[in-house]
Amino acid sequence: MKCFGCPVKCGADREIYAGLCGVKGLKIAKYYLHPYEEPCISYKNGSGCIFFCGCSLKCVFCQNFELSRNSRGKEISVQELADIFKELEDMGADNINLVTPTHYLRDIIRALEIYRPKIPIVYNTHGYENIEDLKLADEFTDIWLTDLKFIDPMLAKRYTARADYPGYALPAVKFMSQKPLKMQDGKMLSGCIVRHLLLPLAAYDGVNVVKFMSGLNKDVYFSLMSQYIPCGVVARYNELKRRITKREYNTVLAAVERYGLKNVFVQDFSSAKEEFIPKWDY
Repeated sequence: MKCFGCPVKCGADREIYAGLCGVKGLKIAKYYLHPYEEPCISYKNGSGCIFFCGCSLKCVFCQNFELSRNSRGKEISVQELADIFKELEDMGADNINLVTPTHYLRDIIRALEIYRPKIPIVYNTHGYENIEDLKLADEFTDIWLTDLKFIDPMLAKRYTARADYPGYALPAVKFMSQKPLKMQDGKMLSGCIVRHLLLPLAAYDGVNVVKFMSGLNKDVYFSLMSQYIPCGVVARYNELKRRITKREYNTVLAAVERYGLKNVFVQDFSSAKEEFIPKWDY
C-alpha cells in the first residue's frame, strides 16, 4: 500500500521499501515509563512512551537523531504494538504516548482495534501534519502533545528538509488546540500542549511563537523548552554549536508574560543535559 501519511506524500510502498521518512514496515527503538515529559503527562508513574523510528522532517539538530535517521530500531508487527499498549498499561503508565507516530498512523489504528487502552492516548508530534491525518488521529487521541518548531520559514529551510514546515504546522496546531481540556488532580486527561524548543540565535522566532499562542484557545498549554544541546549534524552550523544563552531564554520568558499566557510549563535553564535524552533499547 502506498504511503501518503504525512505532508511529503512520497507514495512509497513501505511494505517493500523505505519512504522519505527513512523506514519501511513498523519500527520502534524503545518503550518504557518516561519520567521527563511535562508534569501533567509523566504525572506519578510516568508516561508510557513508544518511540517510533523515522521522520520526514529531518531536523539537523534532532536530539533523537538515531531514531529520526533510522540508524537503529526493531521491526514489530501490529499485534506486537497492541501488546505493548497493554504491557505499558499493566506497568502503571499514566497514558500511552505515541512519539513521532504519523507515518505509522494506519498501523496504530489497526493496533488499537486489537487492544484499546483504558488510559489516555497522547499523540506526540513534531507538528508537520496534514489536517486530514489529524482528523483520523483525533478519533483515538485524548491529548495532543505537539512541537511548534518555527514560524520563520527561513529557519525551517535552514534546519530541516521541509521549508514548508510553518505552512503545515500553524494550521495543524490550530486544529489540535481545539481539544477540550480536562484535568484531574494535576493529571491531564484531555487537552493540548504546544512545545517550543528555543534554539541559539532564534529568540525572535520564539517570541513569534508566543504571540501565535496568545491567539489560540486559552485552555491550551504552552511548554517552553530550554534543553537544546548540540546534537545531530550541527557541525556545519556554527550558530548551533552552543547552547542557548540566559539572555535568549529571558527574552522569550518576557514575551510569555507580555502576551499573557496563563497555562505555561517552563523548563529550568539548567535542563540542557544529555541525561534527559533516552537510551535506546534497539
